[in-house]
Amino acid sequence: MNIRHLTFRLLQVYQQVVRTGSVSAAARALHLTQPTVSLQLKKLTEELGEPLLESQGGKLVPTFAGQALYQAASDLFSRFDDLADELAEAKGGQAGRLSIGIVTTAKYVMPTILGAFDRAFPKLQVTLNVGNRAHILQRFAAQEDDLYLFSQPPSGELVQAGRIMKNPLQLIAPASHWAAHQAGPLAFSQLKNERFLMREPGSATRMQFEAWLSGQGIELTRTMQIESNEAIRLGVASGLGLAVLSSYTLSHDLQGIAQIQTQGFPLNSHWYLVARKDKRLSAPARRFIQFLATQLQHCVEPAQLVEDIRQLPAHFSLD
Repeated sequence: MNIRHLTFRLLQVYQQVVRTGSVSAAARALHLTQPTVSLQLKKLTEELGEPLLESQGGKLVPTFAGQALYQAASDLFSRFDDLADELAEAKGGQAGRLSIGIVTTAKYVMPTILGAFDRAFPKLQVTLNVGNRAHILQRFAAQEDDLYLFSQPPSGELVQAGRIMKNPLQLIAPASHWAAHQAGPLAFSQLKNERFLMREPGSATRMQFEAWLSGQGIELTRTMQIESNEAIRLGVASGLGLAVLSSYTLSHDLQGIAQIQTQGFPLNSHWYLVARKDKRLSAPARRFIQFLATQLQHCVEPAQLVEDIRQLPAHFSLD
């Protein structure tokens, strides 16, 4: 085995196959023919002398050796991306690429932040990938983005996460609902027989709400699953039921909706900026974190986090 025989093209093809789990999908993404991709994989396997991929459930996944190669390729491409950024900056500009993956609810938060960031760094190309929690967790596992924004970060030793701002969860009801006209706070037990509109299993908002219910010894009797914050908000406004949503989801439109005052609400929640400990943080990502430290210094808890961000090493540390 001589890894010096490996080329960028071989590694690029392999990385795409791992990300898509399919030779044909990788070929389409790279604008190559399927036989060409298959030939490249064969050559790469012969050079390393180890099987790199195996089929599981109709999808190609890396073997132990294959995962090590994928990690090395990701680090290599990341370092050369940094080199390109540094060369651009050496010529007097601040350029580069930054990819951020965010959960759906964060779309009410991140665009405002990115607007100010774009004005400060107009030559930086930012890609924002939005999806539900399960989708963004997949992107995190595949190392597809530089940074991630979660309302409940993933767990594991590879996760580097820090709170950046509050994300209170509000209890809402139709404006015509009887609970909206009560003079004082209600006991939540008075509402347990109401229909609640819930996000899909795995949603951070749902997980936190269900954890709170469990802690109170309360079990809801009627629920309806709706996989969209907007659809839930509209459902509540039309009288379909009650719901618990991020206050950011409600910040632009409260028509037909009332926020219910009840014990325990709003639920305390935060936005977390997340990166992988095993992936080198790019220069644009570090600049973005430093920008957040400046813009959100009055929101971050505890205040020491701001100072931690300003003293960033190659891998950031927020907690």
